[in-house]
Amino acid sequence: MPVSRLFLAASAALLAGAAPASAQFYFRGPDIASPRLTGMEPGILGQAFPGATPAETRAALVWNLRAALNVAALQCQFAPTLLTLPNYNAIIKDHSGELTASYATLTKYFMRTAKTPKAGQTALDQYGTRVYSSYSAVYSQLTFCQTADDVSQQVVFAPRGQFGEVAAERLGEIRNSMTRWGEQQFPSVVRSQAAGWINYPLFGNDKCWRKGVYEPGRCIKR
Repeated sequence: MPVSRLFLAASAALLAGAAPASAQFYFRGPDIASPRLTGMEPGILGQAFPGATPAETRAALVWNLRAALNVAALQCQFAPTLLTLPNYNAIIKDHSGELTASYATLTKYFMRTAKTPKAGQTALDQYGTRVYSSYSAVYSQLTFCQTADDVSQQVVFAPRGQFGEVAAERLGEIRNSMTRWGEQQFPSVVRSQAAGWINYPLFGNDKCWRKGVYEPGRCIKR
């Protein structure tokens, strides 16, 4: 269905004015709710932790959330309204005791399960790199940043000693936010259930426009 540039501009202005303050990027964002985590769910901690105690699993949850918020503090500065950087700095200061204790617990796990102290340190370092890399959100940056901002604000106001509780409650959302999403109120995707592919409208491609009217048939690949 053809869409005029004027209509797109007017719609964008209207939605920008009507959108709630919490929806920085979407009029209605995706549902990325997650149940409370135990740490045993596949893909949550970056790797399996065989033989881990409940305290060690909780420490891994804490360290994953810390890594996610750290990555967000660096990657989400393109949006000044997001407070991922100042929130992260406040979190590191206010929750330093729990973060330090969790890292120590995590270190003991790798030292306990490795054959030598050197092997344990290597495994810990490799795990740290793996965890940070797992939160690099390229294709899902908007949803990831908005979710991380919301979670970081909850951590800022969480009592000391409750960082792990927030991790158990919200880390699943952050993982879910890293799937590629888009606007949910007015979906702008064309999906072929048979082929399983998705094409997004290419509003920035001049070949898709004719006399100021967007014509999907001129640019959507088939």
